[in-house]
Amino acid sequence: MLKSILLVGAGGAAGSILRFLVSFGIGKLHKSPYPWGTFWINITGSLAIGLLLGYLSRHPGQEGLKLLLVTGLCGGFTTFSAFSAENITLLQQGHWNLAMAYIFASLVAGILAAWLGLYVAR
Repeated sequence: MLKSILLVGAGGAAGSILRFLVSFGIGKLHKSPYPWGTFWINITGSLAIGLLLGYLSRHPGQEGLKLLLVTGLCGGFTTFSAFSAENITLLQQGHWNLAMAYIFASLVAGILAAWLGLYVAR
């Protein structure tokens, strides 16, 4: 269990640092109110988790690598990648209505929760 925690933690730290660097770099390139950094982080993180899960599905027994790169690195880089992967799984299993409900509920509830937190904190 300790090894798993350390793998996730190391990957998460690297992902968080990478997120900061990418966001900072993109922010320097684009002087716009549109959140380009977060947008590209979410898209590239989703691509990365898809590539990693596809690779790992062809190479079973790589649980440590999955913890380090999928759970840790991608999770630290963007939780949107996990959200994307979970929806792909639901769609592949034929749970179209559940996937659409999850997408809609996550977006609406997430935005409302952020607004509520801001409102309460002020």
